[in-house]
Amino acid sequence: MLTRIDLRGTAATRSAADLRGVLPRAALDVDSAVAQVRPVVEAVHSQGLPAVLDASRRFDGVEATGVRVPAEALAAAETGLDDAVRAALLESIRRARLVHADQRRTDVTTRVVPGGTVTERFVPVGRVGLYVPGGLAVYPSSVIMNVVPAQEAGVPALAVASPPQKEFGGLPHPTILAACALLGVEEVYAVGGAQAIAVFAYGLADAGNDAGPVEPVDIVTGPGNIWVTAAKRLLRGVIGIDSEAGTTEIAVLADDTADPVHVAADLISQAEHDPAAASVLVTASTALADAVDAEVVRQVAATKHVERVQAALSGPQSGIVLVDDLEQGLRVVDAYAAEHLEIQTADARAVAARVRNAGAIFVGAWSPVSLGDYCAGSNHVLPTGGCARHSSGLSVQTFLRGIHVVEYTEEALREVADHVTTLADAEDLPAHGAAVRARFR
Repeated sequence: MLTRIDLRGTAATRSAADLRGVLPRAALDVDSAVAQVRPVVEAVHSQGLPAVLDASRRFDGVEATGVRVPAEALAAAETGLDDAVRAALLESIRRARLVHADQRRTDVTTRVVPGGTVTERFVPVGRVGLYVPGGLAVYPSSVIMNVVPAQEAGVPALAVASPPQKEFGGLPHPTILAACALLGVEEVYAVGGAQAIAVFAYGLADAGNDAGPVEPVDIVTGPGNIWVTAAKRLLRGVIGIDSEAGTTEIAVLADDTADPVHVAADLISQAEHDPAAASVLVTASTALADAVDAEVVRQVAATKHVERVQAALSGPQSGIVLVDDLEQGLRVVDAYAAEHLEIQTADARAVAARVRNAGAIFVGAWSPVSLGDYCAGSNHVLPTGGCARHSSGLSVQTFLRGIHVVEYTEEALREVADHVTTLADAEDLPAHGAAVRARFR
Protein backbone atom coordinates (compact mmCIF):
# COMPACT_ATOMS: atom_id res chain seq x y z
CA MET A 1 0.00 0.00 0.00
CA LEU A 2 2.82 2.39 0.90
CA THR A 3 5.25 2.99 -1.95
CA ARG A 4 8.97 2.89 -1.20
CA ILE A 5 11.60 5.46 -2.05
CA ASP A 6 15.08 4.05 -1.66
CA LEU A 7 17.63 6.77 -0.86
CA ARG A 8 20.28 4.40 0.47
CA GLY A 9 23.69 5.31 -0.87
CA THR A 10 22.50 8.71 -2.12
CA ALA A 11 20.87 10.62 0.75
CA ALA A 12 24.21 11.76 2.17
CA THR A 13 25.29 13.45 -1.07
CA ARG A 14 21.99 14.95 -2.22
CA SER A 15 21.31 18.62 -1.59
CA ALA A 16 18.36 19.66 0.54
CA ALA A 17 16.61 20.96 -2.59
CA ASP A 18 17.18 17.65 -4.36
CA LEU A 19 15.82 15.72 -1.39
CA ARG A 20 12.70 17.88 -1.33
CA GLY A 21 12.19 17.04 -4.98
CA VAL A 22 12.19 13.25 -4.49
CA LEU A 23 10.26 12.96 -1.22
CA PRO A 24 6.53 12.16 -1.25
CA ARG A 25 4.31 15.14 -1.99
CA ALA A 26 0.72 15.62 -3.13
CA ALA A 27 0.10 15.77 -6.87
CA LEU A 28 -1.94 19.00 -6.56
CA ASP A 29 0.12 21.84 -5.15
CA VAL A 30 -1.00 25.12 -3.62
CA ASP A 31 0.09 27.22 -6.61
CA SER A 32 -2.19 25.21 -8.88
CA ALA A 33 -5.07 25.57 -6.43
CA VAL A 34 -4.64 29.37 -6.24
CA ALA A 35 -5.76 29.72 -9.86
CA GLN A 36 -8.88 27.68 -9.09
CA VAL A 37 -9.94 29.61 -6.00
CA ARG A 38 -9.24 33.06 -7.45
CA PRO A 39 -12.69 33.40 -9.15
CA VAL A 40 -14.44 32.50 -5.88
CA VAL A 41 -12.41 35.04 -3.92
CA GLU A 42 -12.94 37.77 -6.51
CA ALA A 43 -16.68 37.08 -6.62
CA VAL A 44 -16.97 37.48 -2.84
CA HIS A 45 -14.99 40.72 -3.05
CA SER A 46 -17.16 42.22 -5.78
CA GLN A 47 -20.59 40.72 -5.06
CA GLY A 48 -20.61 40.08 -1.31
CA LEU A 49 -23.25 37.84 0.26
CA PRO A 50 -24.82 36.54 -3.00
CA ALA A 51 -21.44 35.13 -4.05
CA VAL A 52 -20.95 33.51 -0.65
CA LEU A 53 -24.38 31.89 -0.74
CA ASP A 54 -23.77 30.71 -4.31
CA ALA A 55 -20.49 29.07 -3.22
CA SER A 56 -22.25 27.35 -0.30
CA ARG A 57 -24.85 26.04 -2.72
CA ARG A 58 -22.26 24.71 -5.18
CA PHE A 59 -19.64 23.34 -2.79
CA ASP A 60 -21.64 22.40 0.32
CA GLY A 61 -25.08 21.68 -1.13
CA VAL A 62 -26.63 24.19 1.27
CA GLU A 63 -29.38 26.68 0.43
CA ALA A 64 -29.26 29.63 2.82
CA THR A 65 -30.24 33.28 3.10
CA GLY A 66 -27.52 34.32 5.53
CA VAL A 67 -24.28 33.18 7.15
CA ARG A 68 -24.40 34.36 10.79
CA VAL A 69 -25.08 31.55 13.28
CA PRO A 70 -27.87 32.67 15.64
CA ALA A 71 -27.08 32.95 19.36
CA GLU A 72 -29.84 30.47 20.16
CA ALA A 73 -28.18 27.84 17.94
CA LEU A 74 -24.92 28.23 19.88
CA ALA A 75 -26.75 27.92 23.18
CA ALA A 76 -28.72 24.87 22.03
CA ALA A 77 -25.56 23.13 20.82
CA GLU A 78 -23.86 23.70 24.17
CA THR A 79 -26.91 22.46 26.09
CA GLY A 80 -27.16 19.32 23.98
CA LEU A 81 -23.48 18.41 24.24
CA ASP A 82 -22.72 14.86 25.35
CA ASP A 83 -21.32 14.85 28.90
CA ALA A 84 -18.21 12.86 28.00
CA VAL A 85 -17.46 15.12 25.02
CA ARG A 86 -17.99 18.18 27.23
CA ALA A 87 -15.51 16.86 29.80
CA ALA A 88 -12.94 16.09 27.10
CA LEU A 89 -13.31 19.52 25.51
CA LEU A 90 -12.98 21.27 28.86
CA GLU A 91 -9.82 19.30 29.66
CA SER A 92 -8.40 20.13 26.24
CA ILE A 93 -9.17 23.81 26.85
CA ARG A 94 -7.55 23.68 30.29
CA ARG A 95 -4.34 22.15 28.99
CA ALA A 96 -4.17 24.50 26.01
CA ARG A 97 -4.57 27.51 28.31
CA LEU A 98 -1.72 26.28 30.53
CA VAL A 99 0.67 26.11 27.58
CA HIS A 100 -0.46 29.23 25.75
CA ALA A 101 -0.61 31.44 28.85
CA ASP A 102 3.14 30.91 29.25
CA GLN A 103 3.74 32.20 25.70
CA ARG A 104 2.56 35.75 26.42
CA ARG A 105 5.53 38.09 26.08
CA THR A 106 6.16 41.11 28.27
CA ASP A 107 7.29 44.52 27.04
CA VAL A 108 11.05 45.03 27.07
CA THR A 109 12.82 48.40 27.46
CA THR A 110 16.48 48.72 26.49
CA ARG A 111 18.54 51.70 27.69
CA VAL A 112 20.76 52.32 24.67
CA VAL A 113 22.47 55.40 26.13
CA PRO A 114 21.65 57.73 29.03
CA GLY A 115 18.43 59.43 27.96
CA GLY A 116 17.84 57.08 25.00
CA THR A 117 15.57 54.04 25.20
CA VAL A 118 13.90 51.63 22.83
CA THR A 119 10.91 49.71 24.14
CA GLU A 120 9.38 46.77 22.34
CA ARG A 121 5.68 46.65 23.09
CA PHE A 122 3.69 43.54 22.26
CA VAL A 123 0.22 44.55 21.13
CA PRO A 124 -2.52 42.15 20.05
CA VAL A 125 -4.13 42.61 16.66
CA GLY A 126 -7.59 44.13 16.77
CA ARG A 127 -9.66 41.46 15.08
CA VAL A 128 -9.02 37.91 13.91
CA GLY A 129 -10.84 35.37 11.76
CA LEU A 130 -10.50 31.78 12.92
CA TYR A 131 -11.18 29.01 10.42
CA VAL A 132 -12.40 25.61 11.58
CA PRO A 133 -12.61 22.89 8.89
CA GLY A 134 -15.62 20.69 8.25
CA GLY A 135 -16.49 18.21 5.55
CA LEU A 136 -15.11 14.71 6.06
CA ALA A 137 -14.61 15.12 9.82
CA VAL A 138 -15.71 17.29 12.73
CA TYR A 139 -13.08 19.47 14.40
CA PRO A 140 -14.16 21.04 17.70
CA SER A 141 -10.51 20.61 18.69
CA SER A 142 -9.60 23.18 16.02
CA VAL A 143 -11.96 25.65 17.67
CA ILE A 144 -9.89 25.29 20.82
CA MET A 145 -6.55 25.52 19.01
CA ASN A 146 -7.61 28.75 17.28
CA VAL A 147 -9.51 30.47 20.04
CA VAL A 148 -7.34 29.83 23.09
CA PRO A 149 -4.13 31.50 21.82
CA ALA A 150 -6.12 34.45 20.46
CA GLN A 151 -7.81 34.91 23.83
CA GLU A 152 -4.54 34.51 25.73
CA ALA A 153 -2.97 37.14 23.47
CA GLY A 154 -5.74 39.55 24.41
CA VAL A 155 -7.34 39.91 20.97
CA PRO A 156 -10.43 42.08 21.55
CA ALA A 157 -12.57 40.76 18.68
CA LEU A 158 -12.63 37.33 17.10
CA ALA A 159 -14.92 35.47 14.72
CA VAL A 160 -15.10 31.79 13.79
CA ALA A 161 -16.09 30.41 10.38
CA SER A 162 -16.84 26.76 9.66
CA PRO A 163 -18.54 25.12 6.65
CA PRO A 164 -22.33 24.80 6.64
CA GLN A 165 -23.61 21.25 6.94
CA LYS A 166 -26.69 20.21 4.98
CA GLU A 167 -27.67 17.64 7.60
CA PHE A 168 -27.68 20.31 10.31
CA GLY A 169 -29.90 22.84 8.60
CA GLY A 170 -27.08 24.74 6.97
CA LEU A 171 -25.23 25.41 10.23
CA PRO A 172 -21.79 24.10 11.20
CA HIS A 173 -21.69 20.81 13.10
CA PRO A 174 -23.30 21.15 16.56
CA THR A 175 -20.12 20.02 18.34
CA ILE A 176 -18.20 22.86 16.69
CA LEU A 177 -20.89 25.30 17.81
CA ALA A 178 -20.80 23.84 21.33
CA ALA A 179 -17.03 24.31 21.51
CA CYS A 180 -17.49 27.94 20.48
CA ALA A 181 -20.07 28.38 23.24
CA LEU A 182 -17.80 26.79 25.86
CA LEU A 183 -15.10 29.29 24.91
CA GLY A 184 -17.44 32.27 24.95
CA VAL A 185 -17.29 32.88 21.19
CA GLU A 186 -20.45 34.64 20.03
CA GLU A 187 -19.60 35.61 16.43
CA VAL A 188 -19.76 32.46 14.30
CA TYR A 189 -20.39 32.13 10.57
CA ALA A 190 -21.62 29.16 8.53
CA VAL A 191 -19.26 29.54 5.61
CA GLY A 192 -16.35 27.37 4.48
CA GLY A 193 -13.61 27.02 1.92
CA ALA A 194 -11.98 29.84 0.00
CA GLN A 195 -15.15 31.91 0.35
CA ALA A 196 -14.72 31.97 4.14
CA ILE A 197 -11.20 33.34 3.83
CA ALA A 198 -12.48 35.97 1.38
CA VAL A 199 -15.24 36.99 3.80
CA PHE A 200 -12.67 37.45 6.55
CA ALA A 201 -10.40 39.45 4.25
CA TYR A 202 -12.97 41.78 2.71
CA GLY A 203 -15.91 41.62 5.10
CA LEU A 204 -19.54 41.65 4.05
CA ALA A 205 -21.85 44.65 3.92
CA ASP A 206 -24.68 42.29 4.85
CA ALA A 207 -24.51 38.84 6.49
CA GLY A 208 -28.20 38.19 5.71
CA ASN A 209 -31.20 37.56 7.95
CA ASP A 210 -30.87 41.02 9.54
CA ALA A 211 -27.53 40.03 11.09
CA GLY A 212 -25.74 43.18 9.96
CA PRO A 213 -22.31 43.43 8.36
CA VAL A 214 -19.23 41.27 8.80
CA GLU A 215 -16.21 43.42 9.55
CA PRO A 216 -12.92 42.45 7.88
CA VAL A 217 -10.18 41.02 10.07
CA ASP A 218 -6.46 41.65 10.48
CA ILE A 219 -5.30 38.02 10.58
CA VAL A 220 -6.82 34.71 9.49
CA THR A 221 -5.68 31.52 11.20
CA GLY A 222 -6.63 27.88 11.16
CA PRO A 223 -6.14 24.67 9.20
CA GLY A 224 -8.06 23.67 6.10
CA ASN A 225 -7.95 21.78 2.85
CA ILE A 226 -5.87 22.85 -0.12
CA TRP A 227 -8.55 25.34 -1.25
CA VAL A 228 -8.45 27.11 2.09
CA THR A 229 -4.66 27.12 2.01
CA ALA A 230 -4.67 28.51 -1.54
CA ALA A 231 -7.05 31.31 -0.53
CA LYS A 232 -4.78 32.19 2.39
CA ARG A 233 -1.80 32.38 0.04
CA LEU A 234 -3.78 34.46 -2.47
CA LEU A 235 -5.00 36.94 0.15
CA ARG A 236 -1.79 37.24 2.14
CA GLY A 237 -1.08 40.95 2.25
CA VAL A 238 -4.76 41.87 2.39
CA ILE A 239 -4.73 39.88 5.64
CA GLY A 240 -2.03 38.34 7.76
CA ILE A 241 -2.02 34.56 8.01
CA ASP A 242 -0.61 32.16 10.56
CA SER A 243 0.96 29.76 8.06
CA GLU A 244 -0.13 27.53 5.21
CA ALA A 245 -1.81 24.95 7.42
CA GLY A 246 -3.28 22.65 4.80
CA THR A 247 -4.15 18.98 4.56
CA THR A 248 -2.52 17.05 7.38
CA GLU A 249 0.78 15.20 7.18
CA ILE A 250 2.86 12.99 9.46
CA ALA A 251 6.44 11.80 9.18
CA VAL A 252 7.86 9.14 11.48
CA LEU A 253 11.62 8.81 11.90
CA ALA A 254 12.12 5.33 13.33
CA ASP A 255 14.80 2.72 13.88
CA ASP A 256 14.58 -0.98 14.70
CA THR A 257 13.66 -0.19 18.32
CA ALA A 258 10.29 1.14 17.17
CA ASP A 259 7.14 -0.92 17.52
CA PRO A 260 5.66 -1.43 14.03
CA VAL A 261 2.17 -1.60 15.55
CA HIS A 262 2.60 1.93 16.90
CA VAL A 263 4.13 3.28 13.71
CA ALA A 264 1.40 1.82 11.50
CA ALA A 265 -1.34 3.09 13.81
CA ASP A 266 0.10 6.60 13.77
CA LEU A 267 0.42 6.68 9.98
CA ILE A 268 -3.20 5.55 9.70
CA SER A 269 -4.40 8.06 12.29
CA GLN A 270 -3.46 10.99 10.06
CA ALA A 271 -4.50 9.25 6.85
CA GLU A 272 -8.09 9.10 8.08
CA HIS A 273 -8.35 12.90 7.92
CA ASP A 274 -8.49 13.12 4.15
CA PRO A 275 -7.66 11.13 1.00
CA ALA A 276 -4.97 13.77 0.38
CA ALA A 277 -3.39 13.36 3.82
CA ALA A 278 0.30 12.43 3.82
CA SER A 279 1.87 9.64 5.90
CA VAL A 280 5.62 9.06 5.58
CA LEU A 281 7.97 6.67 7.36
CA VAL A 282 11.72 7.34 7.25
CA THR A 283 13.88 4.46 8.42
CA ALA A 284 17.16 2.64 7.89
CA SER A 285 15.57 -0.65 8.94
CA THR A 286 14.12 -2.75 6.13
CA ALA A 287 12.84 -5.14 8.77
CA LEU A 288 10.83 -2.32 10.35
CA ALA A 289 9.60 -1.16 6.94
CA ASP A 290 8.37 -4.68 6.12
CA ALA A 291 6.70 -5.05 9.51
CA VAL A 292 5.00 -1.65 9.19
CA ASP A 293 3.76 -2.57 5.73
CA ALA A 294 2.18 -5.72 7.11
CA GLU A 295 0.68 -3.86 10.08
CA VAL A 296 -0.76 -1.17 7.84
CA VAL A 297 -2.60 -3.77 5.78
CA ARG A 298 -3.90 -5.48 8.91
CA GLN A 299 -4.97 -2.29 10.70
CA VAL A 300 -6.49 -0.56 7.68
CA ALA A 301 -8.84 -3.50 7.20
CA ALA A 302 -10.21 -2.92 10.69
CA THR A 303 -10.48 0.88 10.60
CA LYS A 304 -13.72 2.78 10.01
CA HIS A 305 -12.77 5.01 7.08
CA VAL A 306 -11.14 2.31 4.95
CA GLU A 307 -11.51 3.96 1.54
CA ARG A 308 -10.27 7.33 2.75
CA VAL A 309 -7.28 5.80 4.51
CA GLN A 310 -6.36 3.58 1.57
CA ALA A 311 -6.51 6.53 -0.80
CA ALA A 312 -4.21 8.58 1.44
CA LEU A 313 -1.68 5.82 2.09
CA SER A 314 -1.46 4.75 -1.55
CA GLY A 315 -1.25 8.29 -2.91
CA PRO A 316 1.96 10.01 -4.11
CA GLN A 317 2.05 12.04 -0.89
CA SER A 318 2.68 8.95 1.28
CA GLY A 319 5.36 6.28 1.42
CA ILE A 320 8.32 4.67 3.14
CA VAL A 321 11.72 6.31 2.65
CA LEU A 322 14.71 4.03 3.15
CA VAL A 323 18.02 5.58 4.25
CA ASP A 324 21.41 4.20 5.27
CA ASP A 325 21.43 5.40 8.88
CA LEU A 326 19.97 7.80 11.40
CA GLU A 327 22.16 10.70 10.22
CA GLN A 328 20.71 10.43 6.75
CA GLY A 329 17.26 10.05 8.25
CA LEU A 330 17.69 13.38 10.02
CA ARG A 331 18.70 15.03 6.74
CA VAL A 332 15.63 13.61 5.07
CA VAL A 333 13.14 14.72 7.73
CA ASP A 334 14.69 18.19 7.81
CA ALA A 335 14.28 18.42 4.03
CA TYR A 336 10.69 17.15 4.30
CA ALA A 337 9.83 19.60 7.14
CA ALA A 338 6.75 17.70 8.30
CA GLU A 339 3.75 19.23 9.99
CA HIS A 340 3.92 16.42 12.58
CA LEU A 341 7.18 14.57 13.14
CA GLU A 342 7.39 11.55 15.41
CA ILE A 343 10.77 10.35 16.67
CA GLN A 344 10.57 6.65 17.50
CA THR A 345 14.23 5.74 17.94
CA ALA A 346 16.69 4.84 20.66
CA ASP A 347 17.45 7.98 22.70
CA ALA A 348 14.55 9.73 21.01
CA ARG A 349 14.89 12.95 23.02
CA ALA A 350 18.48 13.49 21.87
CA VAL A 351 17.50 12.76 18.27
CA ALA A 352 14.55 15.16 18.47
CA ALA A 353 16.84 17.91 19.74
CA ARG A 354 18.77 17.75 16.46
CA VAL A 355 15.72 18.31 14.24
CA ARG A 356 15.58 21.78 12.67
CA ASN A 357 12.42 21.67 10.55
CA ALA A 358 9.06 20.47 11.86
CA GLY A 359 5.76 21.99 12.86
CA ALA A 360 5.70 19.91 16.04
CA ILE A 361 7.87 17.04 17.27
CA PHE A 362 6.51 14.07 19.19
CA VAL A 363 9.18 12.29 21.18
CA GLY A 364 9.17 8.58 21.95
CA ALA A 365 6.64 5.80 21.96
CA TRP A 366 4.21 7.51 24.35
CA SER A 367 3.77 10.82 22.51
CA PRO A 368 1.65 10.04 19.44
CA VAL A 369 0.40 12.79 17.16
CA SER A 370 -3.15 12.02 18.29
CA LEU A 371 -2.21 13.31 21.74
CA GLY A 372 -1.16 16.62 20.20
CA ASP A 373 -4.35 16.77 18.16
CA TYR A 374 -6.40 16.94 21.32
CA CYS A 375 -4.92 17.04 24.78
CA ALA A 376 -1.15 17.54 24.92
CA GLY A 377 -1.59 21.27 25.51
CA SER A 378 0.36 22.03 22.33
CA ASN A 379 -1.28 23.58 19.27
CA HIS A 380 -2.27 21.44 16.30
CA VAL A 381 -2.57 24.28 13.78
CA LEU A 382 0.78 23.72 12.08
CA PRO A 383 2.51 24.50 8.77
CA THR A 384 2.27 21.87 6.02
CA GLY A 385 3.77 21.25 2.59
CA GLY A 386 7.33 21.96 3.72
CA CYS A 387 6.41 25.37 5.16
CA ALA A 388 7.80 24.31 8.55
CA ARG A 389 11.18 25.32 7.11
CA HIS A 390 10.15 28.96 7.57
CA SER A 391 6.87 29.06 9.51
CA SER A 392 5.78 28.19 13.04
CA GLY A 393 2.67 26.62 14.46
CA LEU A 394 -0.13 28.74 15.82
CA SER A 395 0.68 30.38 19.15
CA VAL A 396 0.02 33.48 21.20
CA GLN A 397 2.82 35.15 19.21
CA THR A 398 0.75 34.81 16.02
CA PHE A 399 -1.68 37.38 17.37
CA LEU A 400 0.88 39.84 18.78
CA ARG A 401 2.81 42.56 16.99
CA GLY A 402 6.08 43.90 18.31
CA ILE A 403 6.11 47.71 18.13
CA HIS A 404 9.32 49.62 18.83
CA VAL A 405 8.82 52.77 20.87
CA VAL A 406 11.81 55.13 20.58
CA GLU A 407 12.33 57.88 23.16
CA TYR A 408 15.45 60.09 23.21
CA THR A 409 16.16 63.25 25.16
CA GLU A 410 17.76 66.32 23.60
CA GLU A 411 21.15 65.40 25.02
CA ALA A 412 20.93 61.81 23.83
CA LEU A 413 20.08 62.94 20.29
CA ARG A 414 22.85 65.57 20.29
CA GLU A 415 25.38 62.91 21.26
CA VAL A 416 24.60 60.76 18.19
CA ALA A 417 23.62 63.52 15.72
CA ASP A 418 26.91 63.47 13.80
CA HIS A 419 26.64 59.73 13.18
CA VAL A 420 23.07 60.13 11.91
CA THR A 421 24.00 62.91 9.49
CA THR A 422 27.11 61.04 8.32
CA LEU A 423 25.08 57.94 7.50
CA ALA A 424 22.36 60.06 5.86
CA ASP A 425 24.96 61.69 3.59
CA ALA A 426 26.49 58.27 2.83
CA GLU A 427 23.08 57.11 1.60
CA ASP A 428 22.52 60.38 -0.32
CA LEU A 429 19.52 61.25 1.81
CA PRO A 430 20.52 64.73 3.04
CA ALA A 431 17.04 65.62 4.28
CA HIS A 432 17.40 62.87 6.87
CA GLY A 433 20.43 64.65 8.33
CA ALA A 434 18.74 68.02 8.02
CA ALA A 435 15.84 66.74 10.15
CA VAL A 436 18.34 66.18 12.98
CA ARG A 437 20.39 69.39 12.48
CA ALA A 438 17.18 71.47 12.48
CA ARG A 439 16.74 70.68 16.16
CA PHE A 440 20.06 72.23 17.15
CA ARG A 441 20.09 75.51 15.22
